[in-house]
Amino acid sequence: MMLTCAIDAKEGRNLSVTDIPGASLHTNINGDVHMILEGELAELIIRLEPKLYRKYVWRNKHSKPMMYLQLKKPYTAL
Repeated sequence: MMLTCAIDAKEGRNLSVTDIPGASLHTNINGDVHMILEGELAELIIRLEPKLYRKYVWRNKHSKPMMYLQLKKPYTAL
């Protein structure tokens, strides 16, 4: 979802987002999910909240901005 939001922001599209209650209860992922955003996508995320995200970005050997993310599954009471 975040990936498509970043692309939509880059292309200047209007966007509305909704949450589906309980959707995370039906996923089969039990562990953490890790992502690396590169290049323009990492820069777009920084633009959302520069003070928050800039410290998490580094540049690879080709000077391309990189951002490592660990996604968290929301806590749900059973």
